[in-house]
Amino acid sequence: MKIRPFPTIILLLICLTACDTPPENLPTATAVSTPTSTEHPSMVGDAPNSPSPVPAPAATDGPPSSAIEPTPNRRPYAGTVPAPDFPPGLDWLNVERPLSLADLRGKIVLLDFWTYGCINCIHVIPELKRLEEKFADELVVIGVHSAKFANEGETDNIRQIILRYELEHPVINDNNFAVWQTYGANAWPTFVLIDPDGNVLGYHAGEDIYDLFNQVIIGMIAEFDARDLIDRTPLTLKLERENLANSPLLFPGKVLADTENNRLFIADSNHNRIVVTDLAGVVQDVIGNGRSGLQDGNYETAQFFRPQGLTLADGNTLYVADTENHAIRKIDLVAKTVETVAGNGRHGSFEAVEGVGTGVALNSPWDVLYLDGIVYIAMAGQHQLWQYDPASRIVQVFAGSGREELVDGSLRGGGFNQPSGLATDGQRLYVADSEASAIRTASLGANGELQTIVGTGLFNFGDVDGSGDAVRLQHPLGVVFADGLLYVADTYNNKIKLIDPASQTSTTFLGSGEDGWRDGDKPLFDEPGGLSVGNGRLYIADTNNHVIRVANLENGSVSTLVLADPQGLLTRVVGEVYTGKTITLDPQTVAAGEGTLRLQINLPDGYKFNDIAPFLAEFSVTGDLTLAEDASTVQQVAPSFPLEIPLTLGAGELQADLVIYYCQAGAESLCLLEQVRLVLPLAVGGDMSTADLAYTIPLPKW
Repeated sequence: MKIRPFPTIILLLICLTACDTPPENLPTATAVSTPTSTEHPSMVGDAPNSPSPVPAPAATDGPPSSAIEPTPNRRPYAGTVPAPDFPPGLDWLNVERPLSLADLRGKIVLLDFWTYGCINCIHVIPELKRLEEKFADELVVIGVHSAKFANEGETDNIRQIILRYELEHPVINDNNFAVWQTYGANAWPTFVLIDPDGNVLGYHAGEDIYDLFNQVIIGMIAEFDARDLIDRTPLTLKLERENLANSPLLFPGKVLADTENNRLFIADSNHNRIVVTDLAGVVQDVIGNGRSGLQDGNYETAQFFRPQGLTLADGNTLYVADTENHAIRKIDLVAKTVETVAGNGRHGSFEAVEGVGTGVALNSPWDVLYLDGIVYIAMAGQHQLWQYDPASRIVQVFAGSGREELVDGSLRGGGFNQPSGLATDGQRLYVADSEASAIRTASLGANGELQTIVGTGLFNFGDVDGSGDAVRLQHPLGVVFADGLLYVADTYNNKIKLIDPASQTSTTFLGSGEDGWRDGDKPLFDEPGGLSVGNGRLYIADTNNHVIRVANLENGSVSTLVLADPQGLLTRVVGEVYTGKTITLDPQTVAAGEGTLRLQINLPDGYKFNDIAPFLAEFSVTGDLTLAEDASTVQQVAPSFPLEIPLTLGAGELQADLVIYYCQAGAESLCLLEQVRLVLPLAVGGDMSTADLAYTIPLPKW
């Protein structure tokens, strides 16, 4: 079924570089006008009561404000064309069962057509969350994931990205473009708004959606409340994050080896922090308190938001691409402080605005590289390379036109496609140009140029070794230069490729293409995102496996870096905010007087306690309970259970804060982390002199 042109409100926006458009062989419906360019569609949708699309302004005019045009003699916030229902047989995530539009009658429904590697789709997630929070009782967002890359079409990979971006609305895997075709989408992201009667109100493509939809939804609520047609019954969800196993790292994006100082810096992206270890994995520092935000300060008060790229200017200065804060952060490793040096927390427009320091709005910086006094920035959201001069604090464009295109030429004349990884040989930059599945170069001289080593276009991807134009990668995110060769994190192929920039040849170095976790000489990875080289080792941020892998460059053998945290820095609680789970147990009745607290921890089958990271239990009591002296904290490596703690029993409440490191018995490198607070109410009146605390860790899932 193809939907007719919507004869009601149309939400218009010029896309320019704000949205991606698939090639012509992907299905679109008659409701969508044919774009004037495959990369820069001028408009989505037909004007109401108009025989032809509204002419688009010239591209030089910039994006106009979105327009709302009610159909004459119709209510401006009610549609007239019934929305097509969702096709059967699709995988649904974040809900217990597939939904139909009948299930959603009485709700305002916003369909979000997206694909998870698209930076513009990532940009709108915070705006969607604002709308969901404001209109929690009236609005239901449904993500329609219509994949660009083959890897993005797998349901398990979409589940991972739901976890990574903390999505809390239903998501459909529309990998065959069935819903896309039905609704006539032709760009990522595209939005379709459905009224509480189940009629299509309008649609819109591109970013900057909050103000537009906020205005329209307010009008829709007023319109349909007046007719008593709003259903504020909460929608039942079953979020993918339920029973999700935690781990010392969560979706680490980038890694940086500092062999001179025996340090490893890890962008622990979804824990919103930077973890510093030695090269053996012993945790030395944690930078950031783990809460998402843009806050400077010391290591315990500073905040990041899904940081990615890392680069050292010297032994004491680390720069961080704080991606979702749209900022560059400077870390003083001696003073242990964090400072924002560029960006202001808001993503910039697609018209590059250069300036000084925090007065400039950046656009999803994904990687950074320090060279000869300059911090180069892979500005993924701007499809450009930028540079920050620490001496002058000037932030400006270095290379790229800002158009999303695979075009070689002069530094400012050529184009990039969501650049996400940087490396250098000292004479030029090497760039992982992710959306074009390409590896590019930008020479550093006065007459510098952009050139392509491998890759041929936005929709030419795959897994093909060889040379020249025959080579195919799939959304590479990381690149590092060593001994004349490039190691590339071929992210969506779950491989590490070896590319010779001189001969333009590519060979598979590590990985089979299958996603998974396996060490040894036949390793498996799951969307590796960052690379660093040091002392004959390749350090790999294996993002969806939540670990750092280490490859021997001589023989290709891979191991997993197991983090040891003797100081408990990874689970440090800062301030009053507790980040673990809290479980209140059923009350127990005990006899007053001397007794014993007995703590039992049960692991899932096939798991054991980590023998290098300490188990930690911190006990506290209220009421008539008293802990024995020196019994409030227990810290042991590979503990034996049950633990028995002496205390004086009485009426009150017993609390145990537990940090449990445990590993798969057959794969000790797969180590997980459980943080839980057990609360046990106690009453007096029985004859038991023992209070039992028991906790069974749920079977982990990813």
